[in-house]
Amino acid sequence: MTTTNHAHGDHGFSLIEATIAAGVMASALVALGQMLAISVSNNRTARTLTYATVLAEQKIEQLRGLTWGFDNTGAFVTDTTTNTAAPFDGPNGGTGLSRSPADTIAQSTDGWVDYVDQFGAVLGGGALPPPKTVYIRRWAIEPLPTDPVNAIVIHVLVTAHMNRGLAGAASTRRLPAEARLVSVKTRKSP
Repeated sequence: MTTTNHAHGDHGFSLIEATIAAGVMASALVALGQMLAISVSNNRTARTLTYATVLAEQKIEQLRGLTWGFDNTGAFVTDTTTNTAAPFDGPNGGTGLSRSPADTIAQSTDGWVDYVDQFGAVLGGGALPPPKTVYIRRWAIEPLPTDPVNAIVIHVLVTAHMNRGLAGAASTRRLPAEARLVSVKTRKSP
């Protein structure tokens, strides 16, 4: 008599094993999708912050380029009329390096704000943003407390055109995709 030995081993996956494997795979895919969404969001925020920083640097350089010094006789010379909120600097009709009101960083104040479109073109100033505004640049000029006659502090805040919520009320709070730069300008001796 011949006997056949059949091993009763595994001949494939059971339904339970396949279900567990599918669950593990689904969990991994969900986690990967969440990481992708976070990565895309962080990339968008970084791009906005980088562009806002470039716009803030441009405004700081524009303001630092205005006259703040002495004439040939040693008298103070300060540009208080250049319109830095216009698409092109105009010699008149602006605030130049005049001392700004206390809340120009917290709210849009005519003369200390300009609006920029998605391509970096200045759309002009004013209390209300014009159509196509993507970024709002606000700046403040104040005397340096330790040397108010010879030095000024320039603050520039660039934010995306949005409601800043509680950050709008407190000028020291910065949102994640905003750029805030500060510079000091001193009078040069003749």
